Amino acid sequence: MSTFVQYEIQDGVAVITIDNPPVNALSPGVPEGLEEAIDKAASDSEAKAIVVIGGGRTFIAGADISVLQNLAWGKTTAGPKFHDLLIKIEDTPKPVVMAIHGTALGGGLEVAMAGHYRVAVASAQLGQPEVNLGIIPGAEGTQRLPRLAGVEKALEMCVSGKPVKAAEALSAGLIDSVIEGDLLTGAIAFAQAALPNVKTRERNKLLGTPETNAPLFAAAGQLAAKLRPHQQAPLRAIEAIEAATTLPFEAGCARERELFTAIIKTDQARALIHAFFAERAAAKVRGIDKNAAPLPIKKIAVVGAGTMGGGIAMACVNAGIPVLLREETWQALETGLARIRGNYETSVKRGRFTADEVEQRISLIHPQLDYAGFESVDLILEAVFENMALKKQVLKELDGIAKPRCVLATNTSTLSIDELASVTSRPEFVVGMHFFSPANVMRLLEIVRGKATAPAVIGTAMALAKQLKKVGVVVGNCPGFVGNRMFFPYIYEGQFLVEDGATPEQVDRALTDFGMAMGIFAVDDLAGIDVGWRVKQELAHFTEARARRPLVADQLYALGRYGQKAGKGWYLYGEDRKPSSDPEVLALIENSRKAAGITPREISSEEIVERTIYALINEGARTLDEGFAARSSDIDVIYLNGYGFPNWRGGPMCFADLTGLDKILATIEKFHRQFGDRWTPAPLLTKLAAQGRTFSDYEGYTSARLE
Repeated sequence: MSTFVQYEIQDGVAVITIDNPPVNALSPGVPEGLEEAIDKAASDSEAKAIVVIGGGRTFIAGADISVLQNLAWGKTTAGPKFHDLLIKIEDTPKPVVMAIHGTALGGGLEVAMAGHYRVAVASAQLGQPEVNLGIIPGAEGTQRLPRLAGVEKALEMCVSGKPVKAAEALSAGLIDSVIEGDLLTGAIAFAQAALPNVKTRERNKLLGTPETNAPLFAAAGQLAAKLRPHQQAPLRAIEAIEAATTLPFEAGCARERELFTAIIKTDQARALIHAFFAERAAAKVRGIDKNAAPLPIKKIAVVGAGTMGGGIAMACVNAGIPVLLREETWQALETGLARIRGNYETSVKRGRFTADEVEQRISLIHPQLDYAGFESVDLILEAVFENMALKKQVLKELDGIAKPRCVLATNTSTLSIDELASVTSRPEFVVGMHFFSPANVMRLLEIVRGKATAPAVIGTAMALAKQLKKVGVVVGNCPGFVGNRMFFPYIYEGQFLVEDGATPEQVDRALTDFGMAMGIFAVDDLAGIDVGWRVKQELAHFTEARARRPLVADQLYALGRYGQKAGKGWYLYGEDRKPSSDPEVLALIENSRKAAGITPREISSEEIVERTIYALINEGARTLDEGFAARSSDIDVIYLNGYGFPNWRGGPMCFADLTGLDKILATIEKFHRQFGDRWTPAPLLTKLAAQGRTFSDYEGYTSARLE
């Protein structure tokens, strides 16, 4: 018997336990062990029925993603073959009951659906989340799911990728019973009932007719366009489910395999699988002992109740961590608390929280005008304005109040951690924790390591990110760190494009068509043009005499057009906060052009995408080469989770790899000849392109900045 599968007889029932920690993935050896155990149970005279259950915390969480990765990138030509195993389970002469706890996802649900019956605990979740990896179910999930749950439910689950809980699965017919109490005991009792074997593949009553199914497939197409625009996997899943309704089972399975084999080799699948592994790689930090215990964080203080400070406080109390929230005046504090309550009320309206849950969270926030109690907290995070002098003043005050070994964190988005830490007596306990707005929603937390920051403090920040359900990425200390350092050339290039002849709407439309969540000018208005202006002053951008400078943004700042919060920025905003073109801005752009002697020309969408996205990539290559990012995939995680880069493109560095670094370099060299020094190719990009390599296989060198 396989080491991954255990077999025993309990009360006349063969109990087959899958034991492949941590999530019982269908790694090589697991399907073979399960098949061997099914064969043994079928011939075992002591066994009248069979129960398949997962050991540990879950049933089968899904396929081994590393196998899919190898298949996507052509490192293997043959994917896992489950057809014979699933048919064997269905054809077993003894009743097979699948006992589900934790999750039965992807391949796990496909195995479960081959059983004659399925039972689950109330907390169990079942789903076909393959679209999250840019693929479709590949082990006959699109063929068995509509036979059990109906066409409409199968379409919803496969297109959205969202799991369903046990009660919903029972209502849909996906499972046969919700077990109260011990799962194995209940599953054995269910199996002992001597129910007839029911083969899922022979259940055709719920497959509908072309007439009844037509509106269901149309609605599924609309759902795919809404939830996953630009993506192919949901559409291919719809095709596979349609095959289940129009073809015999074996032919439908063949069609599913054909669609699966084609889509897993697409750039979208490669990008999404890359994103899956990139997020896990980001948790592995150089110089941090994975077994070292982080400092305990039981209570946090936040200085500043503005948009960022209030959002950070919400993120903390949502994780059950009490927060002391300090402001300078009651007016500022009350404004911040009102904003927090308003955000929670919106969540209640959307069904995310109940009113009682909101009150419980708000009760964990202690508003105050002084530093009372700050001496007892474990971490203090300053979230005041992005001004070096102000932040130094606050950190110096906090250093005199905080207890020994209290972490002092700064929410700066651009300023030097080393300079900020220099005013304290504990630079080893100072760390950058760059939250992204809105901080209670955005997943990214850029953790900035200063030259003195202790490894234990970095480990603590990473642990806190996980507790807050955020993706922590450790970066080095340079102006703008990784995310904003790359963002500056991106946003400036967008402004240059407008000066050269495009409109803000045209630039934003080209970028959203590319897949970005928002265009450059919509983002600038959302973040605040005044914020960008202050950052430019702090970092002294465009001090070189020959450097081209954006002409319009500073004029918008001078006019008080700060963006959405002012009702006008690059765009005009009504009460619904939807942007509309403003003739005043278009005239300002035209006048600025004329004054600078720029002759406007037609700008294509292709040029817009290349000049903005390639600017990101070129700066990303420098950031990686200089050691401020540990790996190219960390850059991708930052841009996928903090800047709205489309996940189906994998992040800017993955997109470059998929496009081909030689092609990226050739275009950048063309821009260098056309536009000058700001387009000087990054040395690392030039080197890797010449070697025929990619960012993803570049290991770089050990950098003291990240160790």
